[in-house]
Amino acid sequence: MKINIYAIVKPSSDEFDKLSKEFIKMCSKYAKVQVHSIFNKNISKAQTIGEKEAKQSYTDAYKPYMSGYCIALDVLGKSVDSFEFSKMVTNNSEVNFFIGGAYGFEKDFLKKCDKIISLSSLTMAHKVVTLVLLEQIFRGLAIKNNHPYHK
Repeated sequence: MKINIYAIVKPSSDEFDKLSKEFIKMCSKYAKVQVHSIFNKNISKAQTIGEKEAKQSYTDAYKPYMSGYCIALDVLGKSVDSFEFSKMVTNNSEVNFFIGGAYGFEKDFLKKCDKIISLSSLTMAHKVVTLVLLEQIFRGLAIKNNHPYHK
């Protein structure tokens, strides 16, 4: 099983990354989990022009990764509990999570995803969202594999 997290963010190394790596390591006995930071000149330029251009640049950056079971994280997405989340994560051999950029997603991009979920109605920094998502991925894998972590 392979789980990818894609985020429109510049790569960095800080305390959040250390915690993320710990969750990735915890997940490794159940699945291969990777976090991919996606940021390029087109995104940088588009974000200075406006919302529409920025959203289009996010879609363009994510298109090559639209395989397997695709889940977009969006504030207007469906709220799910950990058990439902576990089923989404573990019922597919490849799962790709997409975290929106500063302006969110284009409607057309969301239509191409298999599922749109919300981790919270709050807006969070990409590093925080990634960490919360990694924790939920481990929790979902623990539920599926009867590991006591989720209790």
